[in-house]
Amino acid sequence: MPAPDKDRAMTLAEAQAHCTAVTKRSGSNFYYSFLFLSRARREAMYTVYAFCREVDSVVDEAAPGSDPQGQLRQWRAELAAAYHGTPTYPVTISLGDHARRLEIPEEYFEDLIRGVEMDLTVTRYRTFEDLCRYCYRVASVVGLICLKIFGARSAHATDYAINLGLAFQLTNILRDLAIDADRGRIYLPQEDLARFGLPEGEFLRRTYSPAFVELMRFECARARAFYQKASQAVESLPAADRRALTVAEIMRALYERLLNRIERSDYRVFGPRISLAPSHRLAIAAGVWIRSLLPITGSK
Repeated sequence: MPAPDKDRAMTLAEAQAHCTAVTKRSGSNFYYSFLFLSRARREAMYTVYAFCREVDSVVDEAAPGSDPQGQLRQWRAELAAAYHGTPTYPVTISLGDHARRLEIPEEYFEDLIRGVEMDLTVTRYRTFEDLCRYCYRVASVVGLICLKIFGARSAHATDYAINLGLAFQLTNILRDLAIDADRGRIYLPQEDLARFGLPEGEFLRRTYSPAFVELMRFECARARAFYQKASQAVESLPAADRRALTVAEIMRALYERLLNRIERSDYRVFGPRISLAPSHRLAIAAGVWIRSLLPITGSK
């Protein structure tokens, strides 16, 4: 978390430049989709991404001896200042401007912080319902924020954002089992490990057993079902909203491709991290964008 400059107030342009730099450095799949937005919307997405990234790093990149809980309290205070006062962090200075202009509810960002905070105390999830609560907070609410930025207004767009967020987070969980295990976390529901007869110790030893493969097949199918729900939701939207969600559809294409790779690798997620090359990501993004320019049939 950057320390505020006490000598002078940071300008909006400087705050925006910080958020843009954070996003570009990340190398995230999301960055390639943002390139297809108008400048105003792209800058808003850079800011939201930077907020998510910096809040998440409080927990996932906590330095030895640091106080993540205290830092999250500071982020809550900065979030409140972004909406009701004078923020001092680059990200919240920029966020306050975008949030007011786009009428993004403060509660969305509060939910996001609650989700990140869960990683400080929760290392196991008993049921899928328990996991869904976490996924909603760290991913689906980001989708709801994006609706405000993209300008999608239909009620069905909310279903789309929630389901797509769940699909993204489940894909991330499946890809990053090894990273999360090293942090002492198992996100896959305990009820699922029990269902497929996979002892936790065997999972943590990264054993590619038949039970692990069957568990992964089940979890990938579950993630794919949420992508399908999102697809059905977007197909029901008016043409204007479908076009507004082109960038979200780019992200869907990228993350579904990651899920495909997990499945085609026979679920070898304990080796090198499964990813897409930058050129491949850009090609996928361009393909979705070009298709979005074609006439939309069957829409309201």
